Amino acid sequence: MNENELIEKAQNGDRKSLAELVKMYEQTVYNFAFKICRDKERAENTMQETFLRMVKNLKQFSGKSKLSTWLYTVVSNNCLMLARSNKRREYTSIDDDDNLIKETKLVEWKYTPANVTENNELKEVLDDAIKNLPPDYRVVFLLRDVEGLSTEETGKITDLSIAAVKSRLHRARAFLRNEISGKLSYESN
Repeated sequence: MNENELIEKAQNGDRKSLAELVKMYEQTVYNFAFKICRDKERAENTMQETFLRMVKNLKQFSGKSKLSTWLYTVVSNNCLMLARSNKRREYTSIDDDDNLIKETKLVEWKYTPANVTENNELKEVLDDAIKNLPPDYRVVFLLRDVEGLSTEETGKITDLSIAAVKSRLHRARAFLRNEISGKLSYESN
């Protein structure tokens, strides 16, 4: 049975079809939630909230977009609400610091299998840099550069114009370049 048939049956109350849809998307939803929330417990809570919303609102799903696009939207909104309500962490906007957006030297990304240790260190540096991205920029970066969605799809998911998606993606990439370059140059000294 294809996805559209499963959705239609689930919208008509078929619990097996609904369970199949959850099974189809549970790993995708969890992985994306974890990438944004950066915390296992928050990602699990977001996944539960996402599927709870899917169960409650599936009848309203019109099929004008892919179900995955709709689910990415729910995950993004849940993670952003968590980030905004989290009083323990302080988030600042990239716009507040012009130095973060200055052009930097690009990091060399070519590594051979003999440099596995360097690859692991670079992965840690990148992961730390992504953690430091403000949530609004992190969502756009993950949707475009990690999940591989188009600018248009990212705009629909985040409810942003194409220009805003491009701007946030540019700022996110500049932020990451600065973070990575700063960390790698610090470690080499």
